[in-house]
Amino acid sequence: MNSKKYKSVLVTGATGFIGSYLIDELVKRKVDVIASSRSSKKELSNNWSNEVNYIQADLNESREDWYYFFGKPDMLIHLSWEGLPNYKELFHLEQNLPSNYFFLKNMIKNGLKKVVVTGTCFEYGDQSGELREDFETRPNTPYALAKDCLRKILEQLQKKYDFDLKWIRIFYPYGKGQSPDSILSQLDTALERGDKIFRMSGGEQLRDYLPVEKVAEYIARISVQNKVSGIINCCSGEPMSIRRLVENYIDDKTIIELNLGHYPYLDYEPMAFWGDTKKLKKTLWLSRIP
Repeated sequence: MNSKKYKSVLVTGATGFIGSYLIDELVKRKVDVIASSRSSKKELSNNWSNEVNYIQADLNESREDWYYFFGKPDMLIHLSWEGLPNYKELFHLEQNLPSNYFFLKNMIKNGLKKVVVTGTCFEYGDQSGELREDFETRPNTPYALAKDCLRKILEQLQKKYDFDLKWIRIFYPYGKGQSPDSILSQLDTALERGDKIFRMSGGEQLRDYLPVEKVAEYIARISVQNKVSGIINCCSGEPMSIRRLVENYIDDKTIIELNLGHYPYLDYEPMAFWGDTKKLKKTLWLSRIP
């Protein structure tokens, strides 16, 4: 990564699950980072808290010039999104979509030229198999629909303002700091309690899992290269069942019995899907360190 290309990179949602790892990655690569979230400086406990320019901000506020407020960064990596993982709640459409759009438009119209936004594999909707970036989107939850609409609006905005847009569709990251509602976080809680049984679905769903450290690396490398833009899957390309993920996780831990089939399968996800990695691999090759 050639950090000399960018005097500063703004990361919103800096204290979130992925944001914390991404900033570690950028700092490690000598990138000048402006980090932002709603947390105060005193609340930060991250390793990078003294390595970045941290600016507390609520992006829902109305401000004449967000670009100037953040010191006119060369690039924005926009991770901020509230209310996850409540994918079916309407506030994604009623609040998150307009607030994120108006923040991004404000940054762009005031001078921002390079925009990176994280999307979601849920934009593909109820489609099975290997999913390519050029597939039609079929979002079937308010969260996925809001993300898909935001991308389409930003693409329309490119007709009025000259800016580069990279839309990174994240599949299934996992790791320390993940939402307590995630399956591995729930498993950790069960193990800490000394539970003998862990209740879960049948576990036969095939998903595309990627350690959050690798997700952060990919986002950083996708962001700094200038050859590939548009939609890019952030994934492993290797389908794995949820059951196998859980079994691998507990191999070296206290013995616990899996009560498979206790919970029904989610109604908004197909049984088997994963990401196509051709575009990702090309992008990572272009971002390789000389």
